[in-house]
Amino acid sequence: GVHRIAKNISYEISEDPTDAMFFLASALVTKSRITLKRCPLEFLELELLVLEKMNAHIKIKNEYKGKNGARLADIEVFPSSLVAPPEKITARPYPGLNIDNLPFFAVIATQAKGETLIHDWVYEKRAIYYTELEKLGADVTLADPHRVFIKGPTPLRAAELVCPPALRPATILLIGMLAAEGESH
Repeated sequence: GVHRIAKNISYEISEDPTDAMFFLASALVTKSRITLKRCPLEFLELELLVLEKMNAHIKIKNEYKGKNGARLADIEVFPSSLVAPPEKITARPYPGLNIDNLPFFAVIATQAKGETLIHDWVYEKRAIYYTELEKLGADVTLADPHRVFIKGPTPLRAAELVCPPALRPATILLIGMLAAEGESH
């Protein structure tokens, strides 16, 4: 090391794939059109592939490099007629599907025709929180503390909910509330 650093240093904060996935899920569940800027493609490729298999109408636009060298793109999301994916949705270590993005597929599955299996094997009993979507009208069956089956599409309805003590399950409830008819609390 050195005693003193006499350099100007500039640093760019990396774009967050979980933030991008929140808005992707929100648009798909509410059947909205949105353009997301500066999405980190390296950390969303498998999520986008699963969404493509679910018939999500998504267009990757303007691919470019971020100041930190990350591969970025603007992603346009369109209202879509979603279908359940042909295989279960589960997370894997990088470069697999991001565990922090997995819960978003539970709320997306509420609007997909057919039955979706979500396997959340990393966090103990987190899949149990996905059953809270039932309060909004979703058809969720808990197979065990790590797996849920979600049948759709289901019209979501307003409800009064208690926020679970886990961030990702709380965000999917918020997305469900955004899509629900009426006023939720």
